[in-house]
Amino acid sequence: MAKPLIGISTYLEDDTRWGVWRLPAALLPAGYHQLVQRAGGLAALLPPDGAPGAADEAVARLDGLVIAGGPDVRPARYGAEPHPRTGPPALARDAWELALIAAALDRGLPLLGICRGLQLLNVLLGGTLHQHLPDVVGHPHHAGPPGQFARHEVTSVPGTLTARLLPTPVSVPTYHHQAVDRVAPDLTPSAHTADGTVEALEFTEPRPFALAVQWHPEAGDDDRLMRALVGAAGGAAPVPAA
Repeated sequence: MAKPLIGISTYLEDDTRWGVWRLPAALLPAGYHQLVQRAGGLAALLPPDGAPGAADEAVARLDGLVIAGGPDVRPARYGAEPHPRTGPPALARDAWELALIAAALDRGLPLLGICRGLQLLNVLLGGTLHQHLPDVVGHPHHAGPPGQFARHEVTSVPGTLTARLLPTPVSVPTYHHQAVDRVAPDLTPSAHTADGTVEALEFTEPRPFALAVQWHPEAGDDDRLMRALVGAAGGAAPVPAA
């Protein structure tokens, strides 16, 4: 049986150095494709493409989709002015990933959002974001020092898909300074940290596999979420109720 083809969105950087070269590059930390491969999938990287219909065409060829972590979502996407701590916008990536998510939802393609991917899903469906989470929770512990993940415990909401996949509290790798503020109408929080931060979102009404998490499973060794995505992409039966 062929492995499910899982697309993963990528960065697009203007100035990247490797070897003797310094050029624009589409890139992604290796943890993402390695996680897909460990979970039994075949990974395909999806750099931003502004051509009309490109997202629909890409999604039509995939068995599953991962929206990867990355830069802050442009605040104008959810009707806000930039906070002083909000990073510069990644306009091409915002447009591309929002189009990918919309196409995946339209087709019922299995979808996993990671960090920024959770935030984009919420924004696409009408939610908003906290632009600098330490202002809200009073501490910086959702991220480590620059370039280092922190860890904290996440607890799933009983009765959700997230709870069926992660039935007990788990320690997860985390690196973010933005988070869900107002939850989009069609979504429901399915995991939290002790300070109340929304750590996972899924759809209120049952639909094909669609889940987004605020942490970074590609930076850890817990493959359960990706195995569920790859299983759904390969036609496995839905995760049974707890």
